[in-house]
Amino acid sequence: MGRVVCFANQKGGVGKTSTCVNLCAAIREKNRKILLVDGDPQGNATTGMGVDKHRSPTLYDVLLNGVPAADAIVTTPYGDVLPTNLELSGATVELVDIDRREYVLREALAPLRDEYEYIFIDCPPSLGLLTLNALVAADSVIVPMQCEYYAMEGIADLLKSLRLTKRRLNPELVVEGILLTMFDRRLSFSTQVSLEIRKTFGKAVYQTVIPRNVRVAEAPSHGMPVGVYAPLSRGSSAYDCLAVEFFRHNHTYEI
Repeated sequence: MGRVVCFANQKGGVGKTSTCVNLCAAIREKNRKILLVDGDPQGNATTGMGVDKHRSPTLYDVLLNGVPAADAIVTTPYGDVLPTNLELSGATVELVDIDRREYVLREALAPLRDEYEYIFIDCPPSLGLLTLNALVAADSVIVPMQCEYYAMEGIADLLKSLRLTKRRLNPELVVEGILLTMFDRRLSFSTQVSLEIRKTFGKAVYQTVIPRNVRVAEAPSHGMPVGVYAPLSRGSSAYDCLAVEFFRHNHTYEI
């Protein structure tokens, strides 16, 4: 059975979607069968994988119109994609009146778990019903964290939400790992935050650090992961190293 991993952080701009897309592509490059589920109404992961977010059906149709998830999947050279667009923003309201509303995504993905080695879910930068669906569907969470002070505050709030989800809805949920992103070696504060996070979370923090890299920022506008857009860049190298570490990383953080 495939492993479901969601990428979550209620703070925006931390490299969450970039990590989901580029790690997915790096894993696919190593001949693993992987599906990326775009759970963010902005649809950035969809376009970052080269998929037109105006196509249909989308994740919205899967969650609310009874479309089988398999029918909405788009195959790309970088991994399969279950796309989304702004229509999904209405799902937060529409899901409220549905029975077992927190389990809709979990049940939709259940038939696919034997088809893929990994299923990644990109969450919106909030802790609303869409993110809650992703956390209930997931086996584990990867938390991308920018190396700055406010990220330290934000992870405390995130962990409270994860503990509540684990206690009430998904008792098997664990933190797969914490990933330091947008690291700027020129700033001593980046190093200080990195040391503090490693001191707090120990081996749950990935050794791989994602640097600030203009190629990573440019790649989505070309509809491709950085490993394809700029394979010799520092960003591409970092995500390739992360994929290798992801396969052997076994130090989860118990929520």
